[in-house]
Parts: sequence; C-alpha cells; structure tokens
Amino acid sequence: MSGSTIEQNKALVLEAMTALFQRKDPLAVERLYSPDYIQHNPGIPQGRAALARLVAKLPSAVFYEPGLVIAEGAYVAIHGRIHGWAPNPQVVVDIFRVEGGKLAEHWDVLQDEVPEKGSKSGISMFSPEEGDRQMATNGSLAEAHRS
Repeated sequence: MSGSTIEQNKALVLEAMTALFQRKDPLAVERLYSPDYIQHNPGIPQGRAALARLVAKLPSAVFYEPGLVIAEGAYVAIHGRIHGWAPNPQVVVDIFRVEGGKLAEHWDVLQDEVPEKGSKSGISMFSPEEGDRQMATNGSLAEAHRS
C-alpha cells in the first residue's frame, strides 16, 4: 500500500470522526462508510443506517477532539477525546479498516478521562497537540530514514 493511500485513509478517518461527532452530519455516513459496514462497539447497532440514526440524534453536548492518527495498511487508529457521550469526558481509541476508499469496519476502546491531578503519573491521558507532535516526529523519522 502506498504512502499516499495510507495518508488518504488517515484523512478519511479524521473526516468521518469530525463529520459525525463535531458537525453531527448523518449524511456523511452514506458518503464515508461502506454499505456493508461492520460495527464492533456493543452499544451501537450494526450497519450504516443505524450509525446515521445515532448521529442524527446526538445531543448538542457531544463533541469529539482528534489527536494522534496512525495507520498501517488498511487499518487506521485515532486517539481522541469525546465530551457528552458519557457523564465524564472519555478518551477513546477508534480503529477502522478501510476498503475501497470507505470505512468498512470499526472497533473502539473508551475510558473515562482522569485529570492530570488525579493521575499517578501526573501526565494527561489526552492532548489535542498529539497530532502536531506526531507530524514533527514523523518528519524527523522520515529524514533519518532518507540519510
């Protein structure tokens, strides 16, 4: 799989997450998700139509913040934070399988966010700047591999 395809897959996942959980656009589901979309989250019904219905009913308080996005082959993982999905903000890792330029399958892991002050490590569970750090790191790694 070419680097440009991997970048396209990452852009597709980022667009899906922001279209659904920032703009709350149920029409994006038909545009971005495969007709035979497979959902592994046990709290969300199977299929594209069910996902579109869920998005159409999202409360205004739901808001997604994307962070780190990584990809290998047809798989893309995105680390983010979602507000309004549960009583407390949650940190989530969503994993998607891309097929034919559409999102074909999805898994996720969510946990309530613990503030830095409540964390034994004293480190945040999520930072929106993860994406910026990723770009800097990837650029440095790419330069190292070229030399």
